[in-house]
Amino acid sequence: MRNVPDELLARIESGAATLCHAWLLRRADGRAMGFTDHDRDLEVEGVMCRAGSGWTGGAGEGEVGLAAGALSASGGLDDAAITEEDIAAGRYDAAEVELWRVDWMRPDLKVRLWKGRLARIRREEGRFIADLDGPIAALERVVGRTYGRGCDAVLGDGRCGLEAAAVAGRSCDKRWATCVGVFGNGVNFQGFPDVPGEDFLTARPASGRNDGGSRRR
Repeated sequence: MRNVPDELLARIESGAATLCHAWLLRRADGRAMGFTDHDRDLEVEGVMCRAGSGWTGGAGEGEVGLAAGALSASGGLDDAAITEEDIAAGRYDAAEVELWRVDWMRPDLKVRLWKGRLARIRREEGRFIADLDGPIAALERVVGRTYGRGCDAVLGDGRCGLEAAAVAGRSCDKRWATCVGVFGNGVNFQGFPDVPGEDFLTARPASGRNDGGSRRR
C-alpha cells in the first residue's frame, strides 16, 4: 500500500496539484542519478533530477497478484547523463530504480509509485530502452532444473555426452525416442520421459504399474 501524504492527497483530490514524474537511479558503484519529465530540475530524496533528460515511462504491468511488476523507460543518450560507453561497460547492470510522483511546486510532497532494478538496457537510434524488474520478479526466475519430458541438454555439450564433432550439422528434437533411436544415447538423456502429461490425467484406468519399468526391459 502506498503512503500518500495527506497534503498531497488533498491537492490531488482538489485538482490543484501540479504533478510530474521523477526517476531515481542508483548504480552499483554508488553513483546516484535523477531525471524528471518536468521542465525544470527538482531535488527528490536528496538527488537532483535533471529536466529535459528525455526520460519517459513506458508500459507497466503487474499491479496486482504475482506478476513481476515489470516496467519500461526510455530516454536520450548524452554525455551528461547515460552514455553509450557506460552502457557498454555494464555500469548500469542491476542498478536500483525508483519512480516517484512529485508535486513540483512542493517537491517534499511525493509518493513512490514503483521500485525495482534495471534488468536490461539497450540502444536504439541514439536512445536507450530500459527494461525494469519489480521486487517480486525473482519469484519468476527458474532456479535449478525443471521436470519435463524433453531433454534440456544441448546436443554435443558435456551433459549430452556426445562429441561435438560427431554431431556437427545435426539437430535433436529433445525427445526420448530420438535420443535412443537416432543417437543411441539414452543413458545420457537429460529429461524425464515418464512424467505424466495431460493425456494421462484424462485416460481411463489401466492395470499394471506406472513406474517407468518398461525403460529397463
